[in-house]
Amino acid sequence: MIIYNTTFHIDKGYEKECLEYFKRTYMPEVSASGFLTNGYLRRIIPTAEDEGTSFAVQFHVKNIETLNYWIEKEGRSLQKRVTNLFGNKITGFVTLLEEIEWE
Repeated sequence: MIIYNTTFHIDKGYEKECLEYFKRTYMPEVSASGFLTNGYLRRIIPTAEDEGTSFAVQFHVKNIETLNYWIEKEGRSLQKRVTNLFGNKITGFVTLLEEIEWE
């Protein structure tokens, strides 16, 4: 199982609008594909005085091949919409995590 994590930073003054978009549009659309599951939207607790808000969007995906397929078919389009809506007021980077059983 792979966790597809995108960390976003939103400029001050755009937090509410951006988070509403992610709650009402982005998260449901990603979930509807069926390729990515168990969606989470998490606020990152700042460790210093930040200008704006950071949050993480996480989904489970069964393997890298499935993730790459989703990115090609749907993910790039969703990313373009985020860029068109918020421009340089939001930035993000992707991290892939692999679950490790520890018990």
